[in-house]
Amino acid sequence: MPRTPTAEALAEAVLRGERRALARLITRVENRTTDAQDALATLHPHTGHAYVVGVTGAPGTGKSTLVNVLTRALRERGQTVGIIAVDPTSPFSGGAVLGDRIRMGDLVGDRGVFIRSMANRGSLGGLAATTGDVARVLDAAGFDVVVIETVGAGQSEVEIAGTAHTTLVVEAPGLGDDVQAIKAGILEIADVLVVNKADRPGVEHTVRALQAMLSLGHRLRTVGHHGQRMAVEETSAPPEYDFWDVPIVQTVAISGEGIAELVDALERHRAYLRQSGDWHARERARVTAELRARLQETLWERLLEERGAEALSAAVEQVLARELAPQQAVRALLNGR
Repeated sequence: MPRTPTAEALAEAVLRGERRALARLITRVENRTTDAQDALATLHPHTGHAYVVGVTGAPGTGKSTLVNVLTRALRERGQTVGIIAVDPTSPFSGGAVLGDRIRMGDLVGDRGVFIRSMANRGSLGGLAATTGDVARVLDAAGFDVVVIETVGAGQSEVEIAGTAHTTLVVEAPGLGDDVQAIKAGILEIADVLVVNKADRPGVEHTVRALQAMLSLGHRLRTVGHHGQRMAVEETSAPPEYDFWDVPIVQTVAISGEGIAELVDALERHRAYLRQSGDWHARERARVTAELRARLQETLWERLLEERGAEALSAAVEQVLARELAPQQAVRALLNGR
């Protein structure tokens, strides 16, 4: 029987451009196998080159079709594209529903495109827990652009801002009223707003509502990560303002109308990030948030390993019995009492 390659061997094959190794390594990263982190460490020095574009929005806005035609347009401009399509988890198999693959069927066979569907497995924020790692693998594999399409859960889906360089928020006519359009949350993370299905009645009304939201005032110069807008730096100087003028691009994805203008808007934002220094600031905020999340997970696992589940259960009972306040219980667990 052929020997199963290690994850590190797969990582070396990925760097050589082997497509089958790329798919196999991503599977191990998703499943969090014991050797996956070693493979990611091997790939890490080769990352930092891809332009990551997040695509989010409510269900029914046409995100998958938009990603399909956007990818074709990027390929026509000579760029290779890796696509991560985060799907809802199947209640039966626990895997991805793979609905996006149906709409992206015409991309199959293009060696400059790689599509990977991922189950969100109950993760909130529209992404799977390992989406960032998979994007890193595609980056190391040499793809010029990595497109991440979120589940499409609506306004809570803001975690993509902490992963992508440019966040593209997709709206469509007839999915909500003016109040819905100007609600805080998902629209605030938009670097580019897209009104898809612009051939439908009411598109002018939708565009006006979005313009009203954008005209409410200048935004502080901030960096998004894990659903929060964080200041780039805390200084005593007067606050800087983010003068990136968020464009509203009207598209009809099914016919390709407006897609060239959308690609142009993405290129302008990429150039803006580089020229303003926000590219580095967003990278720093993303890494800071990722390290914090990984540290929390590791410390939690270490605590359970050292103290045991029984100690945690006992602390819960003490809090319920009002014998300890929650902070006292935490301190007791950390001190081993």
